[in-house]
Amino acid sequence: MRMYDLITKKKHGGELTAEELRCMVEGYVAGEIPDYQMSAMLMAIWFSGMTAEETTALTIAMADSGDRVDLSAIAGKKVDKHSTGGVGDKTTLICAPIVAACGGRVAKMSGRGLGHTGGTVDKLEAIPGYETAISREKFFSIVNECGVSVIGQSGNLAPADKKLYALRDVTATVDSIPLIASSIMSKKLAAGSDCILLDVKTGSGAFMKTLDDAIALAQTMVAIGEGAGRRTVALITDMDTPLGHGIGNSLEVAESMDVLRGKGPHDLTEVSLQLAANMLYLVGKGTIEECRRMAEQSIADGSAFETFCTMVRRQGGDDAVLRDASKFPQAAVQVEIRAGADGYITAMDAEKIGETSVVLGAGRETKDSPIDFAAGLILHKKYGDAVTSDDVIATLYTESAQRGESAAQLFRVAITIGKEVPPSRPLVYARVEKDKVVRY
Repeated sequence: MRMYDLITKKKHGGELTAEELRCMVEGYVAGEIPDYQMSAMLMAIWFSGMTAEETTALTIAMADSGDRVDLSAIAGKKVDKHSTGGVGDKTTLICAPIVAACGGRVAKMSGRGLGHTGGTVDKLEAIPGYETAISREKFFSIVNECGVSVIGQSGNLAPADKKLYALRDVTATVDSIPLIASSIMSKKLAAGSDCILLDVKTGSGAFMKTLDDAIALAQTMVAIGEGAGRRTVALITDMDTPLGHGIGNSLEVAESMDVLRGKGPHDLTEVSLQLAANMLYLVGKGTIEECRRMAEQSIADGSAFETFCTMVRRQGGDDAVLRDASKFPQAAVQVEIRAGADGYITAMDAEKIGETSVVLGAGRETKDSPIDFAAGLILHKKYGDAVTSDDVIATLYTESAQRGESAAQLFRVAITIGKEVPPSRPLVYARVEKDKVVRY
């Protein structure tokens, strides 16, 4: 089959077969299909869309373009979790040990941060000695021993996605739901878990800015997972304001440990418990309500925290910093930000606050940028809180006064203080299963 004919078919709204999509993906990865033809196809998909069957077939072809991880050496049902990315989004560090402490199995390969959103691997590498690059055999052994291991993405997982994403990035075709969904899910399918929980963010700090777009993406990804034989559920969660109080790698690890010890902030605790309950539900541990109670008990009895500490020790990390956050390396410079007016915090732009953390040194401006694990910020006041002019609403942590000054200017733009109490916002907007959307 000729690529020209496939482009023409899709341009006119036709449905590509699974075989046509597989040949297209294989040909592009092999270098037999040039960028200019694939660019035309991506734009045709952007305008014409794809059916659920097409999107699933494209995703499976992308997953099959490289290695597939075989997790059969790990006993029991394995559940994976994916977040579409946000600011202060440290839920993997909380959900994974909760699920493991309740008898689930989490063999997770996570990514690094880029831009205003942080990456789980960067957070874990803030723990002195923690190894995110370990052998496949050790990875399996740790999951069998303590129920959880989180490592960096390695090997040749879904190379078609890497190549296609680079092309989408320069052809204005990033914002296509079938292409976003196939990009995310191809890596999830290749990672080998039996079940997948998706945390789809919406709001100013999320890729999907509106609730309707977030639900549409979630429905597409759930359909792909189910079509590929993986039990899949999605939660739509808020990212209009950062999650929790700490933003920055070691700060987020410390706050995650607070949650696991029952003394974390309400928003982060609640979202993490809902995610963990759904992960346990997917592996058959009971109803959502029963799984929620199990998750809460694992925090109350300390088993989730100790499970995380065991994983960290098995991967070479020093769990002393988990028990006493003051043992983390400390930032040289601290900058306090005051409210400057009386009233209520009526907006807290998560994207701008994420960008503030990058300026402080906590994130990457390019994929090769170094990270300062001690850098970041702590929010002392959140959306809806009452403030007086002299209240400290945030403390910034960085290596130099110059970075602190630049970040402070950006942070002030992210905060709006008004005279009226703002409307409350839900933490979780909806739950998406196959053929069903439940709005909360």
